Amino acid sequence: MTSKTTNKFSPEVRARAVRMVTEHEAEYSSRWAAVSSIAAKIGCLAHTLHEWVKKAEVDSGKRAGLPSDVAEKMKALERENRELRHANEILRKASAYFAQAPFSECKHSLVGQGELDRPLKR
Repeated sequence: MTSKTTNKFSPEVRARAVRMVTEHEAEYSSRWAAVSSIAAKIGCLAHTLHEWVKKAEVDSGKRAGLPSDVAEKMKALERENRELRHANEILRKASAYFAQAPFSECKHSLVGQGELDRPLKR
C-alpha cells in the first residue's frame, strides 16, 4: 500500500536537515525557531521538518516511542494477519458449503434412478 503523499525529499536530504536542526538549535531561541529557519532553507514545511526531527529522536532513543523499523514490522504483520483472517473466512465458508450435501446422499439418490446400476460401457 502506498502513502498518500509523495516523498519529495530523499532520505539523505531528510537526514541532513535533521542534523542541521540538532547542530544549530542552540543558535535559536527555541527548537521551533530553528526548525522554521532550516525548513525555509531546504524548501519544506516547518511542520514536516519537525516531524522528521521527532522521528529521528525516537529512532535514536532520545525520545520515547516506537522506532520506525519496529513500526514497519508491526504494520507488515498486521497486514499479513488481516490477509490470513480473510483467507480463513473464505475457507470456512467453502467448508460449510461443501458440507451441506455429503457425497453419500448424492450417490444414493442416483442409485435409485438407475444411473449407477448400469454396466460400464467400454
